[in-house]
This record gives sequence, structure tokens and C-alpha cells, in this order.
Amino acid sequence: MPPFEVPGAELAVAWSDEGGHPVVQLHGLTSSRARDRVLHLDLGRGLSGTRLLRYDARGHGRSTGRNVPEDYRWTGLADDLLRLLDHWFPGERVHGVGPSMGAATLLHAASREPSRFSGLTLMLPPTAWETRTSQAVNYRAAAELIESHGVEAFIAAAQAAPPPPATVGRPHTVPDVVEHLLPSLFRGAALSDLPDPAAVARIDIPTTILAWIDDPSHPLSTAEALAALLPQATLHVARTPAEVETWPGILRRDVGRS
Repeated sequence: MPPFEVPGAELAVAWSDEGGHPVVQLHGLTSSRARDRVLHLDLGRGLSGTRLLRYDARGHGRSTGRNVPEDYRWTGLADDLLRLLDHWFPGERVHGVGPSMGAATLLHAASREPSRFSGLTLMLPPTAWETRTSQAVNYRAAAELIESHGVEAFIAAAQAAPPPPATVGRPHTVPDVVEHLLPSLFRGAALSDLPDPAAVARIDIPTTILAWIDDPSHPLSTAEALAALLPQATLHVARTPAEVETWPGILRRDVGRS
């Protein structure tokens, strides 16, 4: 399938048309469609009877990107998402699913154009608001580490951190991003935050939040804050890998009610 052109990038997309409800699936920072499948975060693998659009965000996976940190702000990624929806699902309400950066992108798009979405499945919401400042420092430090010592040093540091209990036993993966773009991606993430809480509170559509424990980059505090803010939110918290394996079934139910 040819790439989808957006300002400053070409997005690699995958389209599965089995009829039924439209669904768009996103991924997290430094990941991709392919890497999320290895990480068991590809919840769309459990869907059938839908029109499923999956894509690599700019600078990730098989998509292209520029060495411009501002290109990777979540507000800009939401622009890309809305362009994709205009092209693939014109005039339709879509169910959105994605982890971390993908969840943030969906929240920005839904806060701007809530009528475009029938529901959301937000996985592993990232640091936000009060916890975002320290995470931005970490992202800038990661960019500097890669520029000074290479991506291998960053990978070694990341693998030294204890994994969340719900991910124990998963294979180690590396960023699905070309090395020269990684610093810009991290600096773009450092410039980003979730929408203002008042804007989040106006997203009045069915929303499921899927979180896990003991992950500083995806703290339970963000998931709980979103669950309190969103008018139609339900929160599920995983503590074991077996509980994460129930998430594709939760997405199927979410799409079925959209």
C-alpha cells in the first residue's frame, strides 16, 4: 500500500477491510506496528469484522520523518491522525485504540474533534501534568545520551531498569526508529503533554483505560486522573502478564458497543 503523505513525512499504513465498524490503531514512542506486536500491545490482532487502519507515526517504523523535534509534539501527531481519518473514514465516527504516545495522540484529537470518535481504548497513559516535568528531563537526557554515546548506550540503560510486573517474560526489543531521528523524537516528546484537564473532561464518549502497575513512564496516577476526568470512563489495571492478555477481548467489547 502506498504511504500516506502529511506535511514533512510519509506515513506507512496497513488496512484490513472486513466490513463493520471503523477502527484506528496507534502505537507508542519509539515503537511501531511491528514492535507493538512483539510486545503484545497489538490489540487489533483480536479484531474481526471491522475496517481496521493501523499506521506507523511519523519517524517511526516504516514512516519517514525529519530531524525537527517540533514535528513530534503530540498536537502535531493528532493533526496527522485527523488527516488519516478524513481520508480513510470521511464523515464516520471511529473507535481509536493505542498505548502511551498513541493514547496521548487520541486524546488530543478527541479533545479537538470529539464528533470524529465513537469510543476510545487508551492503553498505558503516559506521564502527564504534574509528572510530565521530570519525564521531559529524562527524554532530553536520552537524546543527549544517544548523540554522545550512540543508541546502544541508551538501549543498555533502558534494559537495566526493572520491568513492570505485567511485562515479565516478554522479549527485549529495541526502538523501531532510525538512530539519527531518535533525539528529535525524544525532544518532541519532552515538549508534549496531555490536553488541559478541562479539555479532557469534555470528551464525552465511551472510554476504556488500560493500565498496569509499577511503570514510572506510564504511572497509574495518570490513568486514575483520566478515569476521574472523562465522563464515560472505565479503568482496568493489570498486575500480571495474564491480565494483559485479556486486553484484546476488552477492545473487542469496546468496538462492539461503539
